[in-house]
Amino acid sequence: MTDDIRARVQAVLPGLRRDLEDLVRIESVSADPARHDEVRRSAAAVADLFRAESFDRVDIVSVEGGLPAVIAHKAGPAGAPTVLLYAHHDVQPENDHADWDSPPFEPTERGDRLYGRGAADDKAGIAAHLGALRVFGDDLPVSVTMFIEGEEEIGSETLSDLLTTYQERLKADVIVIADSGNWDIGVPALTTSLRGLVRLDVEVRTLTHAVHSGMWGGLVPDAVMTLARVLATLHDDAGNVAIEGLHSGPAADVEYPEERLRAESGAAPGIEWIGTGSTVERLWTRPALSITGLDAPKVAGASNTLVPAARARISMRIAPGDTTENALACLVRHLEAHVPWGATLTTTVVDTGEATQIDATGPAYDAARAAFTEAWDGTEPVDMGVGGSIPFIAEFLDAFPEASVLVTGVEDPDTRAHGANEGLHLAEFERVVLAEALLLRNLAS
Repeated sequence: MTDDIRARVQAVLPGLRRDLEDLVRIESVSADPARHDEVRRSAAAVADLFRAESFDRVDIVSVEGGLPAVIAHKAGPAGAPTVLLYAHHDVQPENDHADWDSPPFEPTERGDRLYGRGAADDKAGIAAHLGALRVFGDDLPVSVTMFIEGEEEIGSETLSDLLTTYQERLKADVIVIADSGNWDIGVPALTTSLRGLVRLDVEVRTLTHAVHSGMWGGLVPDAVMTLARVLATLHDDAGNVAIEGLHSGPAADVEYPEERLRAESGAAPGIEWIGTGSTVERLWTRPALSITGLDAPKVAGASNTLVPAARARISMRIAPGDTTENALACLVRHLEAHVPWGATLTTTVVDTGEATQIDATGPAYDAARAAFTEAWDGTEPVDMGVGGSIPFIAEFLDAFPEASVLVTGVEDPDTRAHGANEGLHLAEFERVVLAEALLLRNLAS
């Protein structure tokens, strides 16, 4: 049976590749209002793909203020479980085309990869779902609902409303979210935890207006110096986050080799790692805090004046098991306690996203692990954490508490999702399609 499914995967791959390339050519950048027509064109193209597979019902849907998603359903045998397959058809901005080795919206094969914006994240997720279904044709072992979102790259702003509005149509026994990745080329993974996110803008003010640094320096603190002192309190000398009250937890016992870590992180030569504890704990199950932006005068053209106000954007990843409410309160309390010299501190929440911890036990996960092990020729999947945030997964867990949620994906450590030269490893993509087909077969029993 497995050999037969392998042969069918081989048979559907050429057409699947053509369909993926056609999707990549659509500039469905949800963050760019000027290209929202392209997002709508992308949704229409996805819907047409499902109609061509004789789905019972295919609809392009949205709620007020939202971009289009696609919901489609295809019935399996009576009494078979229903599996919801999720991916998203919107993509990140491509940014400077000069950073790409080939045009970002013209899929290009080089070596073992297919390059293009969305070639992996996440139009390959759509293609993987489609490929698994084509393996079975009209003899699906389970009933399938497709849910292809159109605004994941802008924070899934209306997803909660979509889940509420279409809850009956989206109900499923198992939900497969294809928006993550694998541990390495040749090593599959199931994502079982993701950190949450709190972003906060902090402003420090020491003057009502700029004044001469010679006349007042040495008496009046400038805002840049004051802000620097505040920010320096956020980590201890080892680089651990020094905010009291945040949650930390253990991580899976996974080795992350130093050579690979340096290659994948882009760390400059000689840089030392921050924090203490195992590498994967620091990346997956402990809080992390970065300063991602500063508002202060540029060095070029700076005058000899004391700066009255300075601002920074704080991006804090919170550990699974913590909440954004707790983390935000701890962060603000820390900032307020450490602002020196009577300076005025103002904080503004940018956005938040909850962390996710998935109970990766039960029949659905057993079926997935068996499918992945077969597809990767005996290599068992790693239970992987992700340091980044996919807040919508928590929304699925809340909306469908009885469903088993499996987080899978097509990405690998060198996919470069969101960056220039995003690429899909073609051999791994074939394994992903095979694994999902085997999963659908396993879930039927």
